[in-house]
Amino acid sequence: MINTIFTGAAVAIVTPMKYDGSVNFDKLAELVDYQIANGTDAIVACGTTGESPTLNHAEHVDVIKETIAAAAGRVPVIAGTGSNDTSYAIELSKEAEKLGADALLMVTPYYNKASQEGLYRHYTAVADSVDTPIILYNVPSRTGTKIGLETYKRLGEHKNIVAAKEATGDISFIANVAAECRDTLDIYSGNDDQIVPILSLGGKGVISVLSNVAPQETHDICAAFFEGDFKRSLDLQFKYLDLVHALFCDVNPICVKEAMNQLGYDVGECRLPLCETSKANKEYIAKALKEAGLVK
Repeated sequence: MINTIFTGAAVAIVTPMKYDGSVNFDKLAELVDYQIANGTDAIVACGTTGESPTLNHAEHVDVIKETIAAAAGRVPVIAGTGSNDTSYAIELSKEAEKLGADALLMVTPYYNKASQEGLYRHYTAVADSVDTPIILYNVPSRTGTKIGLETYKRLGEHKNIVAAKEATGDISFIANVAAECRDTLDIYSGNDDQIVPILSLGGKGVISVLSNVAPQETHDICAAFFEGDFKRSLDLQFKYLDLVHALFCDVNPICVKEAMNQLGYDVGECRLPLCETSKANKEYIAKALKEAGLVK
C-alpha cells in the first residue's frame, strides 16, 4: 500500500528576492501563511519555480528550513533536493531529512543525460541514503532525460520511492505509468493544464505553478474532482486555462513572479540568467489575471 504524501494541490512556491538579489525570508514566511490560509494542500520548496538552480548550498538549505518552520506542520513540506551529481543529491536529501521535510522531490539528472540504468542507480542510491519518501520528477523538456516505463516499474519497488511528478505532457505515456505502477507509485500532474486529465487516470493531485497566484482555485479543481463533481472540476480547469498559458509564455518562473508582482506580492525578480519578460508578455499576464477574476 502506498503512503500518500498529499492529495490535492501543492504549490511549487517561488523564492522571493529582495532588490539586492538576496533571498527575502520574511516574504517567504508570508507566502507560506497565505498559501495555507487559501487551501494549498502541500508546499514544495526549492523546485524549479523556486529557482533552485541559482540558489547556493546555504540558501537552498535555508529556504527549506524556513519553509518548514513557517508551515509549522500545518501541511506537508516537500523539499527539492535533486541534482545531476548523485553524491550532492544524497547530501542535500540528508540535510532536508534532518530539517524535517515530509518528502523529497527528485528531478532527473540534467545535462549529463543518464541512461535508464543510470537513472535507476541514481535514484536508488539516493533512496537508500534516506528514510524520507521520494517523489520522482520527470520533466524531459528541461533535463533532456525521460524516465521510461520500465524504469518507473523498477523504481516503484523501492520502499522510499512513492510517487512521480509527471511533466512529460504525454497523456498516453502517463496512462501507461498509472496503469503499470498504480500499486507502487502515486502520480501528480506537473502541468497545470493537465490536472483533470491526470486525476481521471487516478492521479492524486498537482504540483502547481498556478497555485502561487490562485491557491484556492487550484485546490478547488482537485477537491471538486475528489468529491465527484467532475463538471465543476472541469469547468475550473477550463476557466484558468488561459492564465496557465500566460504563466508559461516565457520560461518559468519568470511569468509567475511577474504575475505575483502585478498582484502586489512583491516577490522580486528572478536571478540571472533569467530576466524580466517582454512588455507584450507583461500585458498578456495582466489581461489573463483580470479575466480569471484575480484583479478587480
